[in-house]
Amino acid sequence: MNQSAEFAFYSASEADTERLAAKLAERCQPGTVIALDGDLGAGKTRFSQAVARALGIEGIVNSPTFTIIKEYDSGRLPLYHMDVYRISMAEADELGLDEYLYGDGVSLVEWSSLITPLLPPRYLHLFMQTEGETERIIRLTAYGEPYVSWINELKRMGV
Repeated sequence: MNQSAEFAFYSASEADTERLAAKLAERCQPGTVIALDGDLGAGKTRFSQAVARALGIEGIVNSPTFTIIKEYDSGRLPLYHMDVYRISMAEADELGLDEYLYGDGVSLVEWSSLITPLLPPRYLHLFMQTEGETERIIRLTAYGEPYVSWINELKRMGV
């Protein structure tokens, strides 16, 4: 049976979103997969930048919209930042995304719902919903461990 847990985080500002990203980055380990979805402009790339910063990634981290995958290896763990918005399921499969998703780094996948069947059985999904100019509701859904524990910790901390 696949364990799951859910948590809704209210973000009043980019700083709140960055704080959540940092809390999650603290827990990242080799093989971490964080799947990101939400409307255009909801903050997926900003969240990814905050995770990268918290992992100690140096340099500019921007959306891999046209390159599909960007790799960063200057931090505590390698970071694989993906944007699968512009590719088909078949193209995603041909790219060998599983090498990243099952690799030794942290995979952040923007527009992940387009490739859900390719995601591993255990991952953390964030859906970012715009509520105003800076406000967001970020719905976290954990599929399996360690992500269920992460959500339970966030709830206990009152994040």
